Amino acid sequence: MKVEQISVFLENKAGRLAEVTRVLTEAGINIRALSLADTSDFGILRLIVNDHKKAQEALKTHGFTMGITSVVAIEVPDKPGGLDGILHSLGSKGINVEYMYACWVKGESAVLIVRFDHPDEALEELKTTQVTVLSGSSLCQG
Repeated sequence: MKVEQISVFLENKAGRLAEVTRVLTEAGINIRALSLADTSDFGILRLIVNDHKKAQEALKTHGFTMGITSVVAIEVPDKPGGLDGILHSLGSKGINVEYMYACWVKGESAVLIVRFDHPDEALEELKTTQVTVLSGSSLCQG
């Protein structure tokens, strides 16, 4: 299962992030996961939200530049080596992690959002290693 992620390109200036959150709040959008990376001139805000189509429409209406990317949400055992085994399994198949960020903790597991260079192959490998892959709807509950 893939999850739709919104990537918003922001000028690196005071208040720009607050503009995004205001637009999403006014549209009734709930942010479930986010990551912000920056350079001296701009930032990339990556978001998982409860309604990516509605969020995309609201942000576009307010002049934000964005894209939609498919990512994978996985449960990782919250213990030493939990992530290590998963990454070794994927690496042995030549699957690269482009980036990842933490989402939330669910019981005895951490939840990570991962962008793979070959997401379909990654999903197949995750199935064979019995890693729990979460749907977008399960991320957006609660």
